[in-house]
Amino acid sequence: MLDTYNGMSAAALTGVKWQKSVRSNSSGNCVELAKLPGGAIALRNSRYPEGPALIYTKDEVKAMLLSAKAGEFDDLIA
Repeated sequence: MLDTYNGMSAAALTGVKWQKSVRSNSSGNCVELAKLPGGAIALRNSRYPEGPALIYTKDEVKAMLLSAKAGEFDDLIA
């Protein structure tokens, strides 16, 4: 099993499937996520696919997604 940590190179996460929203634009300004072995979730910036990855637990990602769906972050993009 790969030893993962926040800020590690996303390029080191070989064999994972990165996915982004279908609402992402074609200019490459996208957030991508990948499920890691063991259940953690990695997040990277699509403009820098070999750059740093942030590693979160499923519960952390779930809380963020539920909060986003509830509109808690709408003021950030207004």
